[in-house]
Amino acid sequence: MPPLFPADPAPRTVIRALTPNITTVSLPFSRMGRISFGARATLVRLSSGSLAVFSPVPLTAPVRTAVESLAGGDRGGVKYVIAPDIEHHLYISDWKSEFPSAKLLGPRGLPEKRAKAGMTESFDVVFAKSGPEGGKVDEEFDRDFEVEYVAGHPNREVAFLYKPDKVLIQADLMFNLPPEEQYSLAKEERTYGILDKLFAAVTKTEGDMTWTRRFMWYAISRANREGFNKSVRRIDGWDFDTVVPCHGDTMVGDGKERFRRVFQWHLDAKKED
Repeated sequence: MPPLFPADPAPRTVIRALTPNITTVSLPFSRMGRISFGARATLVRLSSGSLAVFSPVPLTAPVRTAVESLAGGDRGGVKYVIAPDIEHHLYISDWKSEFPSAKLLGPRGLPEKRAKAGMTESFDVVFAKSGPEGGKVDEEFDRDFEVEYVAGHPNREVAFLYKPDKVLIQADLMFNLPPEEQYSLAKEERTYGILDKLFAAVTKTEGDMTWTRRFMWYAISRANREGFNKSVRRIDGWDFDTVVPCHGDTMVGDGKERFRRVFQWHLDAKKED
């Protein structure tokens, strides 16, 4: 099977100061070597000064530098390492080894999945319940974040709102392909095949949204559409204007509008084919 990440990700990594408190780390990522999704980790400095890392990517020299810069030179400043769903966990072990005092956070089922693969790190918080009470971590984290475990999502998605900067951080709840930023330093490695076009058509956030909404309605939310709708409505009630996805470009300024376009049927609790 072709590798998910480049063999040498460092020169292909884009470090971006999204806000004074948030740095994104974007790089190439593909499935089967045939679909270019891109990958993105998000580093957040809490109001306490501690750092939270969402969707960890390879811990290369540029990433270490970004961590130290956001932490003000404190290499031990990473306090939370977070897998926002059961797929975005591949480098948790490396980050836990580098920052042994960090708390590990992830969704229900991920500790068991990792244990079967021989990865036995203990998780400090496991998200398993939708609604406000299901997203509690500790006083320091809860002060800055709202959390929603998205009911019915096949990847057991957990969405996070960083309240100080009005930024929604999520993994696979919504994409924003194509992955322009993530392949900006490796343009020759990006694929442009039929699978790329098909997946972009069902995950778009602007233009004609019919196929995106159908994909969300019939595929993503089918296991528990009522619960999924409630989770989406709770997220819609959060105050955000920017959305950071793991796959595709960050939606700055108009993130809430794009979110509402993607999830219109779920917000209305009815499809409009």
